[in-house]
Amino acid sequence: MALSEHPAERHRQVGGLFTDRVRGTRSWDAPSPVAGWTARDVVRHLTEWLPGFLSSGAAVDLPAGPPVDVDPAGAWRVHCEAVQALLDDPAAADRVLVNPHIGTVPLDQAIDRFYTTDVFMHTWDLARSTGQDDRLDPDLCAELLAGMEQLEEVIRSSGQYGPRVEVPEDAGAQARLLGFIGRDPFWTAARAGVDPAR
Repeated sequence: MALSEHPAERHRQVGGLFTDRVRGTRSWDAPSPVAGWTARDVVRHLTEWLPGFLSSGAAVDLPAGPPVDVDPAGAWRVHCEAVQALLDDPAAADRVLVNPHIGTVPLDQAIDRFYTTDVFMHTWDLARSTGQDDRLDPDLCAELLAGMEQLEEVIRSSGQYGPRVEVPEDAGAQARLLGFIGRDPFWTAARAGVDPAR
């Protein structure tokens, strides 16, 4: 299924896939490809950074769900539904987000560019952590990689991404994107020397 270019619909698709992986998670303490993170921490990251971003930049206050440590699936559900409601609101098209690093950006575009993209990439982390289907849309992988490669110096200096992981020259767009953002596309808990049962 091709992903939409419209922010609300793309979030519905990307968020829906992440929701499927949340529902399929059996161990929230399973190690993830992000060093030091568990499956629970992937959800924690996605539900914790956006509210402050929206509150400070667009005076939007998202409703809080249950604590991730108590109910990660519930925390994700409340958060995802709140973001979708915000994007589906016709008034969102006329709102902007102001941030010292990115300037003034239409609110829906800011969510799409920074948050939905983050959910998309972290879907692989949760899927790989929990032994689920980890395939991502190849066209969006290629699009994101092309854009990020042009900003590599800025991206690396942000501290948000690890060092590039080299992948085979004939690797597909997903593996190349993962390698670019510092993930080992072939990561497994056993290969990383982590006990998956902990």
